[in-house]
Amino acid sequence: MNIKNASIVDKVELYFYKQFTFFVDYTSPFSQWYIVPFTLNGITYNCAEQFMMYQKALLFGDLQTAKKIIAAKHPQQHQELGRMVQNFDSTIWSQYCQQIVYRGNKEKFSQHEHLLDLLLKTRGTLLVEAYRHDRKWSVGLDRNDPKIFDISQWPGKNWMGLILTKLREDLM
Repeated sequence: MNIKNASIVDKVELYFYKQFTFFVDYTSPFSQWYIVPFTLNGITYNCAEQFMMYQKALLFGDLQTAKKIIAAKHPQQHQELGRMVQNFDSTIWSQYCQQIVYRGNKEKFSQHEHLLDLLLKTRGTLLVEAYRHDRKWSVGLDRNDPKIFDISQWPGKNWMGLILTKLREDLM
């Protein structure tokens, strides 16, 4: 897979959005943990989290963990195995993780028309992952926190939401 070192989240202009589409858990099709199979290069993944962690293992040359990730069935297992990737370097990962997540979600939404329709229906809104325990991929706030409606109050970066917002714009 050819992945360029580029930040997707920097390309989303936050000030443009006045409305939000919030998501948080595995029941949302916008979640990495949402179970829906998609295939890329002959490999079928059961969710975007599996794709992300598999690509993480490959990026660092950990084929043993990559095989375990493909064999695992649940996103929590994928995440746990992803944390065990050998030779992991956070600097390198931060250069590639956004592109990997974008690619996996592009395949997920492109291969399922009903999911693509849901994504496209969010047009005009900023997608926001509302999970208080994650300040990188989420905004770091729960959905019921009043600060969630003010971007300047977000302690988190919302990378997941920004990637999905960019993907939606690219697929329109």
